[in-house]
Amino acid sequence: MTSEKRGGRGPIAATISVIGEILITLGLILALFVVYSLWWTNVIADRHEKKAGQTVRQQWAQHPQIPAKGLDTKDGIGFLHVPAMGKNYEVLVKKGTSTKVLNEGVAGYYTKPVASAMPWDPTGNFTMAAHRDGHGAKFHNIDKIHLGDAIVFESKDTWYVYKVYKVLDQTSKYNVHVTDQVPKESGKNQPGRYITLTTCTPVYTSRYRYIVWGELVRAQKVDAQRTLPPELR
Repeated sequence: MTSEKRGGRGPIAATISVIGEILITLGLILALFVVYSLWWTNVIADRHEKKAGQTVRQQWAQHPQIPAKGLDTKDGIGFLHVPAMGKNYEVLVKKGTSTKVLNEGVAGYYTKPVASAMPWDPTGNFTMAAHRDGHGAKFHNIDKIHLGDAIVFESKDTWYVYKVYKVLDQTSKYNVHVTDQVPKESGKNQPGRYITLTTCTPVYTSRYRYIVWGELVRAQKVDAQRTLPPELR
């Protein structure tokens, strides 16, 4: 037997080596995909949301005479503030909950299967969704919200201050009743002025939905300096 033959690899060893290299390559590809999904999409979405938010505030400044409910909402209707989800937490709210809209790093209000009420409506449920991971992950910390916490919606001319009264940490993703205009699953049976936040759960999955309900406690007019309400100071 020659030294060349003794030093060579048999077919089984060669096959194992090739399979190992393939697995390493697939592992690298998977790692890059995870980085893209959980980090880079956040970077892109945050940039888009920030720019879109600036556009909305510029529109407000350019049309001081038009009330919030009279504005074209294609760029956004206002901003959601939730102190429990982070200091200075703010996210633009736009129309629709399609993947395309939510991937822009915003919160979207429902148009179907149950259309959302607007905050300025006399009664109804202001319902919205946002991603919990990737694409801005604006509702990533929704589990930090507790009973009694404040949720504030900022429109062009009014601060709408809600108080959280019910949290449902898991329900079917097909449960559309959580967005009913009278959210009976939250314990309410009469028309009122409610807000509902929805997102996927557990984190990094879309198996179930996480729900937070709040009820309006007051509406405060925006002054010339856009002074923050006490809940946001």
